[in-house]
Amino acid sequence: QVQVVESGGGSVQAGGSLRLSCTVSGYTFTTNYWAWFRQAPGKEREGVASIVTSTSITYYADDVKGRFTISQDGAENTAYLQMNSLKPEDTAMYYCAADHVNWLLWPRYKYWGQGTQVTVSS
Repeated sequence: QVQVVESGGGSVQAGGSLRLSCTVSGYTFTTNYWAWFRQAPGKEREGVASIVTSTSITYYADDVKGRFTISQDGAENTAYLQMNSLKPEDTAMYYCAADHVNWLLWPRYKYWGQGTQVTVSS
């Protein structure tokens, strides 16, 4: 059974930083594509960043470019999201997703974590 587990969420003041981690277990093959999504109350889930494991090519939503960085450790089957210069509008539940298919920032990944809350206060 595949499990995706996120960690690293929390509360921070505007301008601060957080680093989210995501680990996949129970997976026979190394994850090929990772992505981070977020969902604020009353809003749809939106893609934040994604990465191709084999090339480390990354994709970002426009409103996080230059502030967020996605990375991955293939040996550990782990992905990260470094979030800097956080804003109150970044407040949301953040979800990690993984798959063998590159869905970019579409929420169609096969494996999902339960989410980790990020709260940014002004």
